Amino acid sequence: MPGMVRKTASPQSAGRQRLSLILEALNRRFPDAKCALEHRSAFELLIATILSAQCTDERVNIVTRDLFRKYPGPQAFTTAPPGELEQEIRSTGFYRNKARSIQGASRMIVERFGGRVPETMEELVELPGVARKTANVVLGVAFGKAEGIVVDTHVTRVSRRLELTKETVPERIEQDLMAVIPRSRWIAFSHQMILHGRHICKARKPLCLVCPVEPVCRSKDKTTVFPPSKTAAGAGRKQRG
Repeated sequence: MPGMVRKTASPQSAGRQRLSLILEALNRRFPDAKCALEHRSAFELLIATILSAQCTDERVNIVTRDLFRKYPGPQAFTTAPPGELEQEIRSTGFYRNKARSIQGASRMIVERFGGRVPETMEELVELPGVARKTANVVLGVAFGKAEGIVVDTHVTRVSRRLELTKETVPERIEQDLMAVIPRSRWIAFSHQMILHGRHICKARKPLCLVCPVEPVCRSKDKTTVFPPSKTAAGAGRKQRG
């Protein structure tokens, strides 16, 4: 009609709608996403997370099955011969630094926190070998506390591809994500993004044809030009199952 002004969505409104679609898609694909590190206590989760640096969760789980039987708690780790502990965790990589961190963290837990893993961000990051990423894992998984968002290599890659951040430093990426993701979603979002990056939004060849967020993804390295392969289709069925 003459004189009618066409209303368009504001950039802020469009951004919120796009984010909502991303969160809904991740929920559908990974409704029961959880931490892949095997553990029976907050302490075991802490040690497993320290070991997971530059190592796969699968390898860590293999190592910790025997490790936690041999050293059943923080006191046992503090008295372990350093060389012996290093050999126990050697296959996880960077084993000397990890052994020092594990023994230092165990010693502080025993001497300062009465043998219990602290439940605050401020106290956790005081432990040797523990930065925000490790603290966020422990707080979210072991204690159900959403104090931040876990930012690993998968979350970094996927967040940048989805234009949720332009940053490259984990701490700044986390701040950008915390500003737009509802706090009630922080814990689940972390696990979903890790799974999404690990199984679908891979570094070298993302499986865009089975990606639940592909319709709203504007990444320059999308790979939708190749025909679906049995491998890609199988990955999609596996994640939906």
